[in-house]
Amino acid sequence: MKLQRTFHFHTPLFGILPLANVLFLVMVFYVMGSRFILQPGVQVALPATSFALGPQRGAQIVSITSAPAAAIYYRDQKVTFDELHRQLAGRPAVDRSLIIKADKSAPAGMLAEVMNDALRHGYSVILAGEIPQSPAGE
Repeated sequence: MKLQRTFHFHTPLFGILPLANVLFLVMVFYVMGSRFILQPGVQVALPATSFALGPQRGAQIVSITSAPAAAIYYRDQKVTFDELHRQLAGRPAVDRSLIIKADKSAPAGMLAEVMNDALRHGYSVILAGEIPQSPAGE
């Protein structure tokens, strides 16, 4: 006795369904993953300051972190002091504004080195900090 199937598989369907499944999963990860990124870059806890400036246009940002080994970040990339020195020297004269974001417990010597090097290259230097929150009722 010869048995026959009543349902026939379409061979092009076997190539399209996995592709549609992968595209759907990529779309879901892209949509859901973008919600977790608030701000790209290095997170730094800034010290409190009573002075505040408005947004600076065209300013370069240098971040100095603390942790077990202090590090310097320029354009969201970890750099050494010598690399930072070369990159600051190569900037055109128009873009000579530098914002230094240093962590609360970053080494003061490293902060002073970066600031002095930027001043030697003709940059106007701004040290970033957080505005202290006043207690309620003041």
